[in-house]
Amino acid sequence: MENTIKVPKPTTVFTYFKEINQIPRCSGNERAISDYMVLFANKYNLEVVQDEWLNIIIKKNGTKGYENAPITILQGHLDMVCEKNKGSQHDFNTDPIDFIIDGEWLKANNTTLGADNGIAIAYIMSILASTDIPHPPIEAVFTTDEEVGLTGAIKMDKNGLNAKYFINLDSEEEGEITVGCAGGLKSSIVLPVTYVDSISNKISYQGIDIKNLIGGHSGAEIDKNRSNADQLMGRILNYIYEYCTFNLVDINGGTKDNVIPRECFSIIAIDEKDISDFRSKLGSITKEIKNETKTSDPDITISNKEIFDIDENKIISQGTTEKLLFLLLTVPNGIQTMSNDLEGMVESSLNIGKCVKEDDEIVMLFAVRSNIESLKYHISNRLKAFAKIIQAKYIETADYPEWAFNPESDLITKATDVYKEITGKEPIVKSIHAGLEGGVFLKDLPDMEALSFGPDMEGVHSPDERLNIESTRRTWKYLLALLKAIKE
Repeated sequence: MENTIKVPKPTTVFTYFKEINQIPRCSGNERAISDYMVLFANKYNLEVVQDEWLNIIIKKNGTKGYENAPITILQGHLDMVCEKNKGSQHDFNTDPIDFIIDGEWLKANNTTLGADNGIAIAYIMSILASTDIPHPPIEAVFTTDEEVGLTGAIKMDKNGLNAKYFINLDSEEEGEITVGCAGGLKSSIVLPVTYVDSISNKISYQGIDIKNLIGGHSGAEIDKNRSNADQLMGRILNYIYEYCTFNLVDINGGTKDNVIPRECFSIIAIDEKDISDFRSKLGSITKEIKNETKTSDPDITISNKEIFDIDENKIISQGTTEKLLFLLLTVPNGIQTMSNDLEGMVESSLNIGKCVKEDDEIVMLFAVRSNIESLKYHISNRLKAFAKIIQAKYIETADYPEWAFNPESDLITKATDVYKEITGKEPIVKSIHAGLEGGVFLKDLPDMEALSFGPDMEGVHSPDERLNIESTRRTWKYLLALLKAIKE
């Protein structure tokens, strides 16, 4: 059913945002939204190119007096992170996002909202459809699969782009102008599973659930010291294993490399005579973890229940169990280094985003990020070494470049001056630890000048994602003022 929420102002922007959130657009499922953008361009008789990876380029001439102004790219990504709370019946393949206005915030009903990066798409569509907004010649670029490694931007043929300036609208804090970002890569450790041949003792199957962590974006929020459910599960299982030997049966934690896992579930096979000790040790470690996370993750729950109807042929061997426990306990996670040049900035990090048993393998996904290329590969090499120790495969994918700050940029000067003029305040000009597509485009078009900004958002990459309505209005006003200032 189409959402019937009253559209806030600016009406055009929020109307387009509502429209695109009627269309399924999880990463890897962008055909419908890409085709929608082609129809939109045709409606307004704009030049449009759709490539084989479903990236879209739409070109619009400058308005009167801006015909010869510097060509400017406006850029955002079509895909969204699709996360939902446990128990939600939402189907991201068919259901529109169910909006809720909560005071000054727009959010969704138990799912991600899609403001990352749907609000950028809505801003750009509003400008492309306008007849009364002064602007330079525009190359509107809409990329795919940004959330899974910037792959649409990496694969795009950029030879048809002629812009001098590049404005990315994928930032999440109003009043900040981003002028650089971390590079990164996605990788996985794949551990082959072997099973026990037979069971001699009377076995009980016990489930351990970790839920209600805050989670969040593995780049932008890696400095918030939030707990990682997969890492916590490793800690719990290793602690119990010291006192009660067991075999792992199943594990399922996290969904994506770029999301800090909020939940993890495991099942173990344990001798019935050890059940009392198991529950005692689980209680002890639960108490410790809750005390440690009372500020970072105050709502964490760790629970236990007996599981029935287990296939006894799928009890994982002692050897595989111990390899996984070793990996979960010792593999690095979180901040790896802080910058010596920019105070308070994370320089390199690692996120265990997913640990799940799939058929006869256990797969762990990682997001590696660094503002220095060599550190990115150093962290990857460390993961490769861990994989070698446990005789697992290591696979490295989705490598994307960092974006270096250009202190001589005229665009940054214009953006700073315009912000001061319309707000009376100095913007914060900074580099961030999350990955942005500016680095990919600058690698192929090194003469361009680039920056990024956006309205206030919170909880991105989680069902707590929300967009500030007033901030969206102010950022729209700022975007229009900046475009008006790009005249020479």
